[in-house]
Amino acid sequence: MTKPPKVTPNKKLHIAEAEEIKILRKVVDITSSELDLALVLKEVVKIVTEMTSADSVFVYLFDEKREHLILMASKTAHKEELGKIHLKTGEGITGWVAKENKPVAIAQNAYKDPRFKSFDVLPEDRYEAFLSVPIIYQGKAIGVVNVQHKRPHDYAANTINLIYMIAKQVGGVIENAWLFEQTKKKATQFDSLVKVSQSITSQGYLDEILNLIVVVTAEMLDSKICSIMLLDEKNQELVIRATQSLSVDYRKKPNVKVNSSVSGEVVKTKKPIAVYDVREEDRYFYRDLAKKEGLTSMLAVPMIFKDKAIGVITIYTQTPHHFSQEEMDVLQMVSNQAAVAVENTKLMEEALKAKESLETRKLVERAKGILMRMNNLSEEAAHRVIHKKSMDSSRSMKDIAESIILMDELKG
Repeated sequence: MTKPPKVTPNKKLHIAEAEEIKILRKVVDITSSELDLALVLKEVVKIVTEMTSADSVFVYLFDEKREHLILMASKTAHKEELGKIHLKTGEGITGWVAKENKPVAIAQNAYKDPRFKSFDVLPEDRYEAFLSVPIIYQGKAIGVVNVQHKRPHDYAANTINLIYMIAKQVGGVIENAWLFEQTKKKATQFDSLVKVSQSITSQGYLDEILNLIVVVTAEMLDSKICSIMLLDEKNQELVIRATQSLSVDYRKKPNVKVNSSVSGEVVKTKKPIAVYDVREEDRYFYRDLAKKEGLTSMLAVPMIFKDKAIGVITIYTQTPHHFSQEEMDVLQMVSNQAAVAVENTKLMEEALKAKESLETRKLVERAKGILMRMNNLSEEAAHRVIHKKSMDSSRSMKDIAESIILMDELKG
């Protein structure tokens, strides 16, 4: 009896299916992981890299207002660029994919595509092949996964579909991790605001309070420099009163004229102003200093007290940055609290001066009485003696009066 021919399974197909199952298991592991955004994105990058042998893998996520895509994860080291590179919706291939909610696969000359946007800091932008897939959550793109190869590369349909499926599966995890990250950030900001509030109610000197505010604010908003400038109404200038910058050049920069500066415009309008790149802004007077110090984007908000602008708080970033409404609101809250600190300190200083003035008058009156009694002087003559002694010795009339009183007590 003749045996039937032996059926040999398609080994290549079997291996592909086994690999796909392995990848899907990893995706399941991600979906059950902790809400650590950096870890989730790292695992996504790792899975996509392994299945495509890509030279580059990027993950972009939308900001809270869905206005910009932000580079959040990368296969290669881009510590300076992560969180800093932004794309508007529809900008570049990445922005197009997010807007249209469709993948794009380009086998070669990707950088010649009319939708392509290049960044000088990303060498990957010169790679030949480009695959961009949206990350989906509840039917909307919340981000994009980009895959790149240095040499021309054909992206197979099953590869595109698998990445699309992975992106869709992890979309919910990424969204929840992103929200968790924002919640932690807001909690940190709240703690920072509490520190600012506590400093205002403390008995510290104004300079110490303002210096604490700029340090906490710079840390809270991840800015390279934070400074507080107070308004000199007589000269119509803004004078730096506090900054956490260690740069001597920045600390000693001349006062800013209200009528010819961005910060002055903030004081006049009592409204925040954000500048994407101060090095290219004509109204920004110290462009050379900005280039030297590595300052790029600026946000300036007014210090408001009883509907009056008494100064400005300014923050700078090292790389181009679009300030969100939330960042503006947080800085405005800090700024208003700083204004309260300044005005409360002024009131305290005025009260102390009034108290000291009253004490001085009492001592001088008592000293005049002693001189009038001892030397048979009129009240006016006794006052002239104290005043002349004060001028000749470069001591205050209070000191002279106290000396006269002490000598009289010693005689008694």
